[in-house]
Amino acid sequence: MEIPQKVEYILMHLEFNGFQAYLIGGSTRDIFNYKSPKDYDICTDATPEQVKSLFLKSYDTGLKHGTVTIVLKDEHYEVTTMRKEGAYKDNRSPEEVFFTNSLKEDVARRDFTMNSIAIDVNRNVYDYFGGLKDIENKIIRAVGDVDARFNEDALRLLRAIRLSAQHDFDIEENTLQAIIKNAYLIQIISKERIRDELCKILMSDYPGYGIEMLERTELLQYIMPELCDCVSFEQCNPNHDKDVFEHIISVLNNTPKILNVRLSALLHDIAKPKCFTLDDNGVGHFYYHHIEGEKLTEEILSKLKFDNKTISDVKILVREHMFNFSEKGKIKTSVIKKFMNRVGIDNLENFFCLRIADIKGSKNKDQSKIDNVMFLVGECHRIISEKQPLTVKDLAINGKDLMEIGIQPGVKMGQILSDLLEKVLENPELNNKEILLDLVKEGEK
Repeated sequence: MEIPQKVEYILMHLEFNGFQAYLIGGSTRDIFNYKSPKDYDICTDATPEQVKSLFLKSYDTGLKHGTVTIVLKDEHYEVTTMRKEGAYKDNRSPEEVFFTNSLKEDVARRDFTMNSIAIDVNRNVYDYFGGLKDIENKIIRAVGDVDARFNEDALRLLRAIRLSAQHDFDIEENTLQAIIKNAYLIQIISKERIRDELCKILMSDYPGYGIEMLERTELLQYIMPELCDCVSFEQCNPNHDKDVFEHIISVLNNTPKILNVRLSALLHDIAKPKCFTLDDNGVGHFYYHHIEGEKLTEEILSKLKFDNKTISDVKILVREHMFNFSEKGKIKTSVIKKFMNRVGIDNLENFFCLRIADIKGSKNKDQSKIDNVMFLVGECHRIISEKQPLTVKDLAINGKDLMEIGIQPGVKMGQILSDLLEKVLENPELNNKEILLDLVKEGEK
């Protein structure tokens, strides 16, 4: 049972000065689950002021809840006074916190048994609620009264599913039923906290399972109701062997651990139910679902308080996810450059990841389709390495040059530059200042 030297020093220093000190929470869970902890949380019966008096460098993290951060050689460690909690009135935080010298009282308020195991500096293990057995059996179980745990902090509803997706654990039946029963409480939680848990689910080893569990526990209807519309929505199309939701999950499971790629996989077909039509032969179609999907993506991600850059990049991926061509030798370079211009250079690799995942998640996993994507990858790299012009900024002339020949700033100037770019995308040799100015003058005659 390996404990980092600095963590061991904090535990020893607290004990040497007459206090209890334990490693607790996610770090002990990871140790017994044979994973390397990302951080180490320590609990003690010392008050925050006593903790601060024992260490040279510290700062207040959450004094209301008894937490102080100790700094040792630029590394930060949270130390929290053991506590009991008063009543919860808002399903988010306790009205009052009471410090205690009882480890059992402290762990009794924690969320899941796997997070309630404590270890002292001598490697003695304190497991009051069967967390070790649950880790061994790969089970997530709420501590004590299940309904009480979720009513205390409704974010735990999402956290259970996130931990399940991260660690490949099953949720114990009583705990699972309590999540379903209390799913409505998630509406109380801030969009930012929901967003953060959703991102952790998407970045887990089992993102598709995590999203399926959100649907199964009825949490999804409060987080992303648009995705619920995709559940059991049959595509009625010979090119598809899954309903829309099943396809989305399959695509998601074929993506690398890149958040924007996984967000776009989750949302790429979100508008299919809205755009569904059935032709005279009973075949389903989803015309313009990528365009409608772009709009829905912006609405959904904005509602969940994602940053503007993420929203912009993901909605572009959703809009462009259908970009395709039948034969790799029969696509014009100008078409590829226009595509690159729409997606953006920095977003290209994410597009390729999404496109390949979409192919792998479909009925027809023809290798030739993946070969086409790889051809597109090579062509894009070639165009970039050759520094071929892609945007108005790459043109050999700019607004100042146009003003010198009498074109005034405004809509007309923008249109002229846009028209010149179209010509240059078709023929890069035209990207010469004199040639472009001559083209403008000719057009003004």
